Amino acid sequence: MPMTSGGNSSGRLRLTALRRDAPTPFDLRPDEPARRALADRLGLLALRKARLAGELIPGDGGSWRLVAELGATVVQACVVTLDPVTTRIDEPVERRFRPAQDMPRLDAGTEVEVPEDEEDPLPDVLDLTSVLTEALSLALPVYPRSPAAEAALAEAAEPAEMPEEEERPNPFAALEELKDRLSGGNDKDS
Repeated sequence: MPMTSGGNSSGRLRLTALRRDAPTPFDLRPDEPARRALADRLGLLALRKARLAGELIPGDGGSWRLVAELGATVVQACVVTLDPVTTRIDEPVERRFRPAQDMPRLDAGTEVEVPEDEEDPLPDVLDLTSVLTEALSLALPVYPRSPAAEAALAEAAEPAEMPEEEERPNPFAALEELKDRLSGGNDKDS
């Protein structure tokens, strides 16, 4: 996927090649074919703009912290009318990566409390496209609605006029009548 990424056109950063004494800036902007592929993957009608810009900050013990801003303009189908709904997304993104040997090991069935700052195992190559995809998928509106959706929902909520029902005979009255006819034929006093 051709994209711009602070001198790296692939969106992939080999962490062992980065300087450990200063942050490494990046600016990932997928081109049109890459945005179209990402829109298909996420079930969007279109992805007009997408950008993940920030920096990788070296930390203690070989760890890295990614701090970035996600910006995107997405088009989704309205959940009520299926009309296109355009949404602007601007979200902060922060991820922490730590060497695998420093990650806590869990035995099967062990309960663990998940910390607020979740950490991922440190990859050899950081795929910024994957980070952008994950952050965008989490930021998408779950139930996008067009302006016409409110009118459609209001119309659906109004009680519909029910046609006047024809008067149907009471089923108990029909049973009573049947009972009277049957008992009338068996009645010796009449």
